Amino acid sequence: MFKLSRKTRHNLAGYVFVLPFVIGFAAFFLYPFILSILLSISELELGATGFKLTSVGLENYRRALFVHENFVRVLFEEIVRVLRNVPIIVMFSLFVAVMLNQPFRGRLLARVIFFLPVIYASGAVLIMENFDYLTSTLRSAESGSQGALGGQTLMLVFSNLKLPEVVLEYILTSVQGIADIIKASGIQILIFLAGLQSISPSLYEASAMEGATAWEEFWKITFPLSSPLIPTVVLYTIIDSYASVNNKIMEVIRTTTFQGMGYGVSSAMAWIFFALIAVTLAVLIGIISRWVIYQE
Repeated sequence: MFKLSRKTRHNLAGYVFVLPFVIGFAAFFLYPFILSILLSISELELGATGFKLTSVGLENYRRALFVHENFVRVLFEEIVRVLRNVPIIVMFSLFVAVMLNQPFRGRLLARVIFFLPVIYASGAVLIMENFDYLTSTLRSAESGSQGALGGQTLMLVFSNLKLPEVVLEYILTSVQGIADIIKASGIQILIFLAGLQSISPSLYEASAMEGATAWEEFWKITFPLSSPLIPTVVLYTIIDSYASVNNKIMEVIRTTTFQGMGYGVSSAMAWIFFALIAVTLAVLIGIISRWVIYQE
């Protein structure tokens, strides 16, 4: 009987694992994928019997980048927004995962609460936005009121730390968007939590016997052994942010399709957007992977 090597079995298991995606992509996405490429380099003409594509080369890309009045500006704003939010989402997710991994009464309920926004499409976050004191105070500060915890007060508090102005603005922007950060962190918390539970308790027992503090345990054990999950979390966060229905780029593309320059230009916009996402992911994952620590 023919016997497969261990490496061959592992390779076959990987192929079987990705096979459903390959079949689903070929059955449902391959044709729209190819059609979108053709649309991006063609002009679409609708007729009584169907549609006709006339090749225009890179004209649609030129119109998207240099003729459309909002595309480049909105694209830049969305890239800045995502790159600004990714670090705070990753740090918040790891912080919450560490807390939820500690033994305490009601831990399961706490985990469910943090994951509810993902399941119920931010219903819990909507309640928090309406009734949370900190969020309402920050919003009132934006509208000109002088709340005790308003933006100006927070600026004065953090200014005593002698931090650069850019860092202060980043902190304030993150605090003001705390509801969106919580809503966007459910899956990331789950990923980090799974990774934390795979760390051997013997490492913490040994560090406790050596007199290590909780702070030292985090930086010497928890964070290094959780670092292989950071590229995955960053990858998911960026894709989830760009794929959101509230993404302004998607709104511009839809508007261009049905009320603007047509299918060709909107397809070109979509491919420009896709290319920038791919480049952003490649650069960030390449940088982050250099700092990942893999346990032998």
